[in-house]
Amino acid sequence: MTKAGKWLNYIEAGVCNFSLAIIALLLFVSAGLRLVFHTALSDTAALTTHLLLVAALFSAMITTKNENHLSIGIVQYINNQKIKTFLAVATGLLSTFITTILVFCSADFIKIGLNPPQKIAFLSDRFFAYALPLGFAVMTFRFARLTPLRGRGRFLSAAAVLLGIACSLPLIFKFIWEFKLPDFAWAASDFFTAFAYTVKTPAIILIALAALAGAPLFIVIAALSILLIQGSGGEVDVTVNQVYTALTQSNIIAIPLFTLTGFFLSESRAGERLVETFRGILCAIPGGMIAATVLICAFFTSFTGASGVTILALGGILYTVLSGNEAQKGIDGAKYPEAFSIGLLTSCGSIGLLFPPSLPLILVGTTTQTNILHLFAAGILPGLLLLLSMIVFGIIISFKTKMPREKFSVRRAVRSLKKSMFEILLPILLVAGYFSGILSLVEIGAAALVYVFVVEVLVFRDIDLRDTGKVFAKALPVTGGILAILALSQALSYYIVDTQVPENFARWVQAAIKSKWMFLLILNLMLLVTGCLIDIFSAIMIVLPLLVPLADAFGIDHVHLGMIFLVNMEAGFLTPPVGLNLFLASYRFKKPFVEICRHVAPFLLIQLLVVLATTYIPRISLAFVNLF
Repeated sequence: MTKAGKWLNYIEAGVCNFSLAIIALLLFVSAGLRLVFHTALSDTAALTTHLLLVAALFSAMITTKNENHLSIGIVQYINNQKIKTFLAVATGLLSTFITTILVFCSADFIKIGLNPPQKIAFLSDRFFAYALPLGFAVMTFRFARLTPLRGRGRFLSAAAVLLGIACSLPLIFKFIWEFKLPDFAWAASDFFTAFAYTVKTPAIILIALAALAGAPLFIVIAALSILLIQGSGGEVDVTVNQVYTALTQSNIIAIPLFTLTGFFLSESRAGERLVETFRGILCAIPGGMIAATVLICAFFTSFTGASGVTILALGGILYTVLSGNEAQKGIDGAKYPEAFSIGLLTSCGSIGLLFPPSLPLILVGTTTQTNILHLFAAGILPGLLLLLSMIVFGIIISFKTKMPREKFSVRRAVRSLKKSMFEILLPILLVAGYFSGILSLVEIGAAALVYVFVVEVLVFRDIDLRDTGKVFAKALPVTGGILAILALSQALSYYIVDTQVPENFARWVQAAIKSKWMFLLILNLMLLVTGCLIDIFSAIMIVLPLLVPLADAFGIDHVHLGMIFLVNMEAGFLTPPVGLNLFLASYRFKKPFVEICRHVAPFLLIQLLVVLATTYIPRISLAFVNLF
C-alpha cells in the first residue's frame, strides 16, 4: 500500500472513530448533567444524530474497502471459479453503477433538500451532509477498483460509472436549474421515467439474481428503490433524502454504541472471567458448566447482536472447558462429548438476541414503530424459555454420561465473582436504568460503552489504550453494514408505503388464508427459510415491514409479531443447508459442515419447540408488556 493510501485509511478510521467517541461522550455527559444538575447540553440530540450520519458513511466506506458488506452470497457454494469470477464482475459493476447515481442524488439533496441550511451547534447541517456525496463517491471508486477485471476489462468499470452519470442526467439538470428546467430537461426526465416503468419487471428479476450472486444488500435495496421510484414518476433524489432521515433518527445511535460495547467485551478477557465465575458458582450442580456456557453466550450476544461474534470470540475458550482439554494444564475439564460441546456452542451463538439491549430488538421496534421498552419486556419469557430448555437438555446429558461434578468451594466462587463483578453489574445497571425511565435508550448505549471502556481498558487493562483503534476497526464492518442497509431500506419503505404494497399484500393473503393458525404456521416456515438465507438485520428491514399489515389483518399484536420473527430467525441460523451459525462453527471448530449439522440437530429441535410455543401462546410474549 502506498503512503497516500495509508494516510487515507488513517483519516477515514480517525473520522469514524472520533465521531462515535464524541457521540458517546456527549450523550454520557448530557445524561449526567440532566440527572445531577437538571440541565443538559444544548443541541446534543441534533449534533449526535448528525455525527452518526458522518460515522455511518465513513464506516460504509471502510466496509466497502474491506469487502465486508452484508450479502446473501449463495455464490460461495459454487465451486467453478470462472462462474464465481463472472458473478463477482457483474455484482461489482452493478455496485459501481448504483453508487454513481447515489452521488448525484446526494448533491441534489444537499442543494435543494437542505435549503435553507440549519444550524447544528456552530456548524451547518450541510457540513455533515457532505459526507453523503463524499461517501458514495469513495464507494464508487472502490467498487470499480475491487471488481475483478484485468487489462482492457477495466474499461467496463469506467463504462459503469459513465452509465451511472448518463442515468443521472435528470438529477444533473435539476442540480443546475432546480425546478425551472428547460424543455429538453423535462423531456429527459420523462424518458427515464418511461424507460424505468417499461423495464421494471425484468430489472427486478436481474436485481434479485444479483442479490443471490453476492451483491451487497444495501446496493440491492438501493437499486430497487431507484428503479421503482423512477418508474412511478417520483423524484429519484428522494432516495438520499430518506437515507438522511434514517441516519439522523436518535434511536439509531444505539446500534453503533451497543455494537462497540460488545466488541470491547469480546476483545478483552471478560469471557474468561465470566467462565471462571459461573463455573465456580455452578460447578457442583449437574450440568453446571452447561448452564454457565448458555448464560455467558446469552450475555455476549445481547450486546453484540451478532451471533457470529459470540461463536468466534468465545467458541475457543468454552470448547476447551467443555471438552476437557484443560487437563493439559492440570485443570479438571468437564469432558463432555465433542459432538455435544460443538452442538451446544453453535446453537448458543444467537441465544441472547431476545434480551435487552439486543440490537435486533431495537431494530424491530424502529421498523414496526413499536415501543422498544415493550419489546425488551416481551423478550424476557421467550428468552428464559430458550435458556432453560438448553440448560435442562444439558443436565439430562450430564446425567446420561455420568458427568463428574467439581467440588464447590466458597473461596473460589467469591474470588472469581470479585474478578468479574464489573461485567456482571453491567446488564443489571443498564436494564435498571432503562426500565426505570432514568436513562433513554441512546443514553444507555453511551453509558454502556463508557463503562466497558473504563473497565476493560483502564481498570483491567485487558486492552491497551493504543489498541482501542483495533477494536473500533473490528466493529466498523458490522456498524457500516447494518447502517447502510438500514438507511437504504428507508428509501425502499418510502416507495412501498406510498404505493400501499403491504396493505394490498395483506388483503391478498387474507383472501387466500382464512385461518389465523394456518397463517402462523406458514409464517414460521417462511421465516425459517429467511433466517437461512439473510442475516437478521437485513431481514428485519426488508421482510418485517411486509408482515405488519398481515399481523393487523389476523389480529396479531405487533409485540408478539416481533417475538415470533426473532425466535424464528434464531432457529434459522441453525437450519441446514445455509444457516449462518453452521458455517461459522465449521470454520471455528475446523469440522466438516455436515458433521456440524449433525451435532446441532437436537438443539435445533429444542429451538423449534420454543418457536412453536412462542408463536401459538401469545401470553409468553405479552406477559410483562403491560407492566411498562
